[in-house]
Amino acid sequence: MTRPVLHTLICSTRPGRIGPAVAEWAHGAAQAHGGFDAKLVDLASFGLPVFDEPEHPRLGRYAHEHTRAWSASVAAADAFLFVLPEYNFAPPGALVNALNYLVREWHYKAVGFVSYGGMSGGIRSVQVTKALLSTLKVVPMVEAVALTNVAQQMQTEGGLAANPINGQSATAMLDELLRWTNALQGLRAK
Repeated sequence: MTRPVLHTLICSTRPGRIGPAVAEWAHGAAQAHGGFDAKLVDLASFGLPVFDEPEHPRLGRYAHEHTRAWSASVAAADAFLFVLPEYNFAPPGALVNALNYLVREWHYKAVGFVSYGGMSGGIRSVQVTKALLSTLKVVPMVEAVALTNVAQQMQTEGGLAANPINGQSATAMLDELLRWTNALQGLRAK
């Protein structure tokens, strides 16, 4: 039996971001979990401009190569792990833009969250993202990891030294994400 494909998506695209270090930690947790074929995906690598397709994305007729590449990436995943910061109580604009590029590729997939920030740990960003995902028929997990005061958890060499409770939270989230991913398999197949 093949394992479902999980894309750990680095949702921040700004220069100087710490998203890749947080995502490496989250991706490591997904690999250690063993329930998924885990892949690390960087949203910045797609170079998506502000939505520029001439037709509505529900039609799936993409005029631009960056959209076709993004579509193929999202379609290839059975589930997602969004690694996202909080900007002004909201998710990064690049993530919102990327969500708007596609429709059918998102359907009947589950998503877990590893958020990071200051005192809130990015949880307000997650709440806004969940509302956006519901219109795309994506099932957001309740279980999540919120890395509070993330700057204090960064090592001098650039890695993340998350505390053990974050690791336990990641395992619980990934367990639930796997349950939902398997449960949604029949809907994704249609």
